[in-house]
Amino acid sequence: MLARLDAAMLARLDMGMLARLDMGMLARLALAAVLATFALGAGATEARKPRAAAFGAIAHHPGGTEFGWASDRRTSREAGVEALKQCGHPRCEIAITVQNACAALARGPRQSRAQKGVSRQEAEARALSRCGEGCEVVAWTCTK
Repeated sequence: MLARLDAAMLARLDMGMLARLDMGMLARLALAAVLATFALGAGATEARKPRAAAFGAIAHHPGGTEFGWASDRRTSREAGVEALKQCGHPRCEIAITVQNACAALARGPRQSRAQKGVSRQEAEARALSRCGEGCEVVAWTCTK
């Protein structure tokens, strides 16, 4: 009978039923209630566990048209190195790095601007807004 007792059954027990149970059974019920509480608490802790960090980066050559990007890397450094590799020009530089977010690079006739956002759309809108008239998004990245 003890193996079949769960938290829902414990909640339905009334005082009259408790009075008819012997002390051994009461001890088992108390232990089952404590174990059920810990089991429910462990599940709640797992649900709130923060996600692992994922890094991304965008690199570009300010005087040219080359760019590169990386996403879902373990460190900011790894993301930057990959973005620079993809960019391919010896004068490429990292425009922006992100952690668990999105980034976009907008380029225009006079300037380039990189911005972060919680979504691709937000990052692109911010980059275009900061870059100004005549700009277009040339690169974006989002991490997990």
